[in-house]
Amino acid sequence: QVQLVESGGGLVQPGGSLKLSCAASGFTFNIYWMHWVRQAPGKGLEWVSVINAGGGTSYYADSVKGRFTISRDNAANTLYLQMNSLKPDDTAVYYCTSETGDWGQGTRVTVSS
Repeated sequence: QVQLVESGGGLVQPGGSLKLSCAASGFTFNIYWMHWVRQAPGKGLEWVSVINAGGGTSYYADSVKGRFTISRDNAANTLYLQMNSLKPDDTAVYYCTSETGDWGQGTRVTVSS
């Protein structure tokens, strides 16, 4: 069955960086667009970024544009999110999700001094 497993979250100081990974299995990863979505404590889901199947096209929420970079390695069935210049407002659980409608379990990112 489809599995999406996020990793790489943790505690980081403001201005720091983290790189999230999402390992995919159980479906043909390289034909689907992939998204990152986050949920801050006590708030709803916020779409963060999307990348096309080939990895050549990506889009970002205004709140992360210029700071986050989405990428993928289709040979490794893995999606990434490089997060730089992190702010306390980036504190959230980050989920990867595919066009198949499946979601991972999330990885928690906390930005705090």
